[in-house]
Amino acid sequence: MKSIFRTWGVAIVALALIAGLVFAVMQKPQAPEVTFTTLDGQKISMQSLRGKTVLVNFWATDCSGCIKEMPDLIHTYQQYKDKNLVVIAVAMPYDPPAQVLNYTKEKALPFAVMHDGYGEMVKAFGNVNLTPTTFIFDGNGNRIQKTIGELNFAELRKLLNQKAS
Repeated sequence: MKSIFRTWGVAIVALALIAGLVFAVMQKPQAPEVTFTTLDGQKISMQSLRGKTVLVNFWATDCSGCIKEMPDLIHTYQQYKDKNLVVIAVAMPYDPPAQVLNYTKEKALPFAVMHDGYGEMVKAFGNVNLTPTTFIFDGNGNRIQKTIGELNFAELRKLLNQKAS
Protein backbone atom coordinates (compact mmCIF):
# COMPACT_ATOMS: atom_id res chain seq x y z
CA MET A 1 0.00 0.00 0.00
CA LYS A 2 2.86 2.39 0.85
CA SER A 3 4.40 1.84 -2.59
CA ILE A 4 1.12 2.83 -4.31
CA PHE A 5 1.01 6.09 -2.33
CA ARG A 6 4.66 6.70 -3.07
CA THR A 7 4.10 6.11 -6.82
CA TRP A 8 1.04 8.38 -6.85
CA GLY A 9 2.91 10.97 -4.81
CA VAL A 10 5.81 10.98 -7.28
CA ALA A 11 3.35 11.23 -10.20
CA ILE A 12 1.50 14.16 -8.59
CA VAL A 13 4.76 16.00 -7.88
CA ALA A 14 5.93 15.38 -11.47
CA LEU A 15 2.62 16.67 -12.87
CA ALA A 16 2.80 19.75 -10.65
CA LEU A 17 6.34 20.49 -11.84
CA ILE A 18 5.33 20.06 -15.49
CA ALA A 19 2.26 22.28 -15.00
CA GLY A 20 4.43 24.93 -13.37
CA LEU A 21 6.92 24.77 -16.23
CA VAL A 22 4.18 25.06 -18.86
CA PHE A 23 2.67 28.02 -16.99
CA ALA A 24 6.07 29.74 -16.75
CA VAL A 25 6.78 29.24 -20.46
CA MET A 26 3.35 30.52 -21.46
CA GLN A 27 3.59 33.62 -19.28
CA LYS A 28 4.58 36.62 -21.35
CA PRO A 29 6.96 39.12 -19.83
CA GLN A 30 5.06 42.09 -18.45
CA ALA A 31 5.77 45.76 -19.04
CA PRO A 32 7.82 47.19 -16.20
CA GLU A 33 5.88 49.45 -13.84
CA VAL A 34 7.68 52.65 -14.79
CA THR A 35 6.79 56.27 -15.36
CA PHE A 36 8.41 58.08 -18.27
CA THR A 37 9.14 61.79 -17.93
CA THR A 38 9.14 63.37 -21.37
CA LEU A 39 11.35 66.22 -22.51
CA ASP A 40 8.47 68.62 -21.91
CA GLY A 41 7.94 67.32 -18.34
CA GLN A 42 4.87 65.15 -19.00
CA LYS A 43 4.68 62.01 -16.86
CA ILE A 44 3.38 58.84 -18.56
CA SER A 45 3.05 55.65 -16.55
CA MET A 46 2.93 52.26 -18.24
CA GLN A 47 -0.12 51.56 -16.08
CA SER A 48 -1.95 54.54 -17.64
CA LEU A 49 -1.36 53.05 -21.10
CA ARG A 50 -3.36 49.84 -20.47
CA GLY A 51 -5.74 49.22 -23.33
CA LYS A 52 -3.25 50.58 -25.85
CA THR A 53 -0.46 49.02 -27.89
CA VAL A 54 2.77 50.57 -26.59
CA LEU A 55 6.03 50.73 -28.53
CA VAL A 56 9.06 51.77 -26.46
CA ASN A 57 12.08 52.56 -28.63
CA PHE A 58 15.54 52.98 -27.08
CA TRP A 59 17.65 55.14 -29.38
CA ALA A 60 20.55 57.57 -29.54
CA THR A 61 21.36 60.55 -31.74
CA ASP A 62 24.69 58.97 -32.72
CA CYS A 63 23.12 55.63 -33.70
CA SER A 64 22.92 55.33 -37.49
CA GLY A 65 20.28 52.57 -37.34
CA CYS A 66 18.15 54.71 -35.02
CA ILE A 67 18.38 57.72 -37.30
CA LYS A 68 17.64 55.55 -40.34
CA GLU A 69 14.46 54.05 -38.82
CA MET A 70 13.13 57.31 -37.32
CA PRO A 71 11.20 58.47 -40.45
CA ASP A 72 9.47 55.07 -40.64
CA LEU A 73 8.73 55.21 -36.92
CA ILE A 74 7.17 58.66 -37.36
CA HIS A 75 5.11 57.46 -40.33
CA THR A 76 3.94 54.32 -38.49
CA TYR A 77 2.98 56.36 -35.43
CA GLN A 78 0.98 58.81 -37.54
CA GLN A 79 -0.73 55.92 -39.33
CA TYR A 80 -1.70 54.03 -36.12
CA LYS A 81 -2.02 56.65 -33.35
CA ASP A 82 -5.80 56.73 -33.83
CA LYS A 83 -5.83 52.92 -33.51
CA ASN A 84 -4.46 53.02 -29.94
CA LEU A 85 -0.72 53.00 -30.71
CA VAL A 86 1.49 54.91 -28.29
CA VAL A 87 5.16 55.43 -29.09
CA ILE A 88 7.68 56.46 -26.47
CA ALA A 89 11.23 57.14 -27.64
CA VAL A 90 13.79 56.77 -24.85
CA ALA A 91 17.14 58.43 -25.52
CA MET A 92 20.06 56.60 -23.93
CA PRO A 93 21.79 57.98 -20.81
CA TYR A 94 25.04 58.71 -22.65
CA ASP A 95 23.30 60.86 -25.26
CA PRO A 96 23.85 64.58 -24.53
CA PRO A 97 20.48 66.03 -23.42
CA ALA A 98 20.85 69.13 -25.62
CA GLN A 99 21.50 66.92 -28.65
CA VAL A 100 18.37 64.86 -27.91
CA LEU A 101 16.29 68.01 -27.54
CA ASN A 102 17.68 69.53 -30.75
CA TYR A 103 17.07 66.34 -32.74
CA THR A 104 13.53 66.02 -31.36
CA LYS A 105 12.70 69.61 -32.36
CA GLU A 106 14.53 69.50 -35.70
CA LYS A 107 12.73 66.31 -36.79
CA ALA A 108 9.45 67.38 -35.11
CA LEU A 109 9.05 63.99 -33.46
CA PRO A 110 5.28 63.63 -32.95
CA PHE A 111 5.44 61.10 -30.12
CA ALA A 112 6.65 61.21 -26.52
CA VAL A 113 10.42 61.49 -26.12
CA MET A 114 12.38 61.18 -22.89
CA HIS A 115 16.07 61.34 -22.04
CA ASP A 116 17.00 58.52 -19.65
CA GLY A 117 19.68 60.56 -17.92
CA TYR A 118 20.00 58.27 -14.90
CA GLY A 119 19.59 55.01 -16.80
CA GLU A 120 16.41 54.09 -14.91
CA MET A 121 14.55 52.95 -18.05
CA VAL A 122 17.60 51.10 -19.36
CA LYS A 123 17.63 49.07 -16.12
CA ALA A 124 13.85 48.61 -15.91
CA PHE A 125 13.74 47.17 -19.42
CA GLY A 126 16.46 44.59 -18.75
CA ASN A 127 19.72 46.55 -19.06
CA VAL A 128 19.30 47.73 -22.63
CA ASN A 129 22.75 48.42 -24.05
CA LEU A 130 22.29 48.28 -27.83
CA THR A 131 20.41 50.76 -29.97
CA PRO A 132 17.97 50.67 -31.45
CA THR A 133 16.11 48.29 -29.14
CA THR A 134 12.33 48.25 -29.33
CA PHE A 135 9.72 46.68 -27.07
CA ILE A 136 6.08 46.28 -28.02
CA PHE A 137 3.41 45.63 -25.39
CA ASP A 138 -0.24 44.74 -25.89
CA GLY A 139 -3.15 46.42 -24.14
CA ASN A 140 -2.75 44.13 -21.13
CA GLY A 141 0.91 45.06 -20.67
CA ASN A 142 2.24 41.78 -22.08
CA ARG A 143 5.43 42.07 -24.07
CA ILE A 144 4.64 40.79 -27.55
CA GLN A 145 7.91 41.68 -29.22
CA LYS A 146 11.47 42.74 -28.48
CA THR A 147 13.69 43.78 -31.37
CA ILE A 148 17.38 44.54 -31.10
CA GLY A 149 18.40 46.42 -34.22
CA GLU A 150 16.28 48.16 -36.79
CA LEU A 151 12.60 47.37 -36.94
CA ASN A 152 11.04 45.56 -39.89
CA PHE A 153 8.23 48.03 -40.54
CA ALA A 154 6.26 45.72 -42.86
CA GLU A 155 6.13 43.15 -40.03
CA LEU A 156 5.34 45.87 -37.49
CA ARG A 157 2.38 47.10 -39.58
CA LYS A 158 1.14 43.50 -39.89
CA LEU A 159 1.28 43.14 -36.11
CA LEU A 160 -0.46 46.50 -35.56
CA ASN A 161 -3.17 45.58 -38.08
CA GLN A 162 -3.84 42.38 -36.10
CA LYS A 163 -4.07 44.37 -32.87
CA ALA A 164 -6.41 46.95 -34.46
CA SER A 165 -8.87 44.37 -35.75
